[in-house]
Amino acid sequence: MIFGYARVSAFDQNLDSQIEQLREAKVDRIVQEKVSGIQNQKEELNQLLHQLVKGDTLIVTRMDRLGRNTKQLLELIEELEERGIHLVILNLGIDTRTPSGKFILTVMSAFSELDRTMIKEKQQAGIAIAKRKGTYKGKKQKFTLKHDGVKHAMELHETTTKPVKEICKITNISEATFYRRWREYQKLKSELNRSTQ
Repeated sequence: MIFGYARVSAFDQNLDSQIEQLREAKVDRIVQEKVSGIQNQKEELNQLLHQLVKGDTLIVTRMDRLGRNTKQLLELIEELEERGIHLVILNLGIDTRTPSGKFILTVMSAFSELDRTMIKEKQQAGIAIAKRKGTYKGKKQKFTLKHDGVKHAMELHETTTKPVKEICKITNISEATFYRRWREYQKLKSELNRSTQ
């Protein structure tokens, strides 16, 4: 089957132009969605991707309908290719059912990989300079004891009998993060207790 996917970022935008182009491309079914490209959770797209089977084709009018950046798109293309699903991007003339379409995507993938490598090299060079100057502070931690999810997790672990796995699901933090912060939390509590005695 040939599926079309149309998406706009805001509810006051309309999908008419995309739908018209997809109909001209002779799709069997059109899936529509109104959600920002920045959001990872595009429910309609995710459902469609799960439904696709080997030999199916997914058509979009523009590359950014599927993902906000090249990395997201290339990851999706790799996944589709592994599953034997074709991709057509109308405005770029890319059609993975053809040798030229596959070639264009291979070139895009190579440039994206080069870009990632160059960014990584710049980061490493910057870290090396900062270390020599003695100003390197390391990666800033997101899930500290001040983080709302972490605070909630510590509270749940102390006041309920819920297993750690369930607590992590509720508070949206990983089990590894939980155990690291729990050790810190216990250490901090014991230090506070000693200082008040």
